[in-house]
Amino acid sequence: MTGTSRPGLLTFLGGVGTVTGSKFMVETDHVRILVDCGLFQGLADLRRKNWRPLPADASTIHAVVLTHAHLDHCGYLPRLVRQGFHGDVFCTPYTARLAEIVLRDSARLQQEQAEHSNRRGHSKHRPAEPLYEDMDVDRTMRLFRPVPLGQDTEIALDTRLRLHHAGHILGSAWACLTLEDGHTLASSGDLGRPVHPLLRPPEPFTGADVLLLESTYGSRRHDTATSRAVFADALHRTLRRGGLVVIPSFAVDRTEVVLHELARLRASGQLSANVPIYVDSPMALAALHVYEDALTGQDDGIRPEVLAAGASVLDPAPFAAARSAAESIEINNVREPCIIVSASGMATGGRVLHHLYRLLPDSRNTVIISGFAPEGTRARDLVDGARTLKMFGEYVPVRAEVVDVPGFSAHADAAEILAWLREAPAPNATYLVHGEPEAAEALRDRIDRGLRWTAVVPRSGERVLVR
Repeated sequence: MTGTSRPGLLTFLGGVGTVTGSKFMVETDHVRILVDCGLFQGLADLRRKNWRPLPADASTIHAVVLTHAHLDHCGYLPRLVRQGFHGDVFCTPYTARLAEIVLRDSARLQQEQAEHSNRRGHSKHRPAEPLYEDMDVDRTMRLFRPVPLGQDTEIALDTRLRLHHAGHILGSAWACLTLEDGHTLASSGDLGRPVHPLLRPPEPFTGADVLLLESTYGSRRHDTATSRAVFADALHRTLRRGGLVVIPSFAVDRTEVVLHELARLRASGQLSANVPIYVDSPMALAALHVYEDALTGQDDGIRPEVLAAGASVLDPAPFAAARSAAESIEINNVREPCIIVSASGMATGGRVLHHLYRLLPDSRNTVIISGFAPEGTRARDLVDGARTLKMFGEYVPVRAEVVDVPGFSAHADAAEILAWLREAPAPNATYLVHGEPEAAEALRDRIDRGLRWTAVVPRSGERVLVR
């Protein structure tokens, strides 16, 4: 059909001007495809967008392509299914496994929040309802069609998909679509780092007519060595003064990276084996099991030296796993110095809130923020120096030390993004998405100066041709 079809049309439905809600609609004469299908998080104005229907009938979308299993890239899927989507969801096998964990946890939290609002009368809606429920996740998971990396798959009429290792989290991929007129569109998804401690570096970009490029850290440079030193110093300082450390951690990949670093500190003697470590997140523990499967199964996405070491790289023994609510409550009663790793990483919900509620008022304690904290989240408020934090309907004083360790991020920084692009032919257009405005604009300027490519920061709802 090449030469007879009109150019494809790309619409920016999310992940523009923000690091959440990634959704990009690609339409041709015969198919409609959604690249990523994420939830908006953070600011209330962004979260309200989750309740608005897409500007397209969900039943007319033929397929969804997921780059990876983080909530801001897959968390809207059950809502889309509730609206009538019944097409296929294409992703890697490990993304499918992790997405089920993420979506079931999201549905549980949505239901709990709705029930809490109805009991307390916090919601403007009577009654408050969840965005979706577990039965919607059941229906969603039946639509998943895992495909291998590096192989062309026809996902709709005359439309092919090829996924490439992205090195952000287990199973993450950057995607390339070949449309019916022969034009190509690539999406970086969330691009990993060449120094990720567990995963192989991302496969280099090989070119496309149009590129969707993440810009989360488009204005930043990661310093891994300094971040490791800051992390270790924060632990030592807190434990010496008899305090407790709480690390709000994304359940998928960040928990694994934090545990790997704690295991390294244990093995080198920099962290005493007598200091208790608790992992308080059923979701993180479920994701950890998937990572352990990848290690024992010798998955190609894992670094060879990590495969050789085995699952012990994720075990800073002894660490205690809290799966039940009762076990979580027991941790919340601990008074002696310890380290608590708990979700969510943005401190927007989950068990970590109970730990923050208890530990923030005491200046002996420390909160370590180990990843990107979007605007409008409690984690960002802490990084920005908030003196109080609102949770459970009241304001909690922040007297604990707050330490920001951005170098633990699994997102490529500006220099790493440019290195990923450098050997590829220039796309006709590069659209900078999944970044706050300052970061996206800084990356646009770097691409313009360093590569002489046409780079654009799009607007929400903007539509452009794929050609």
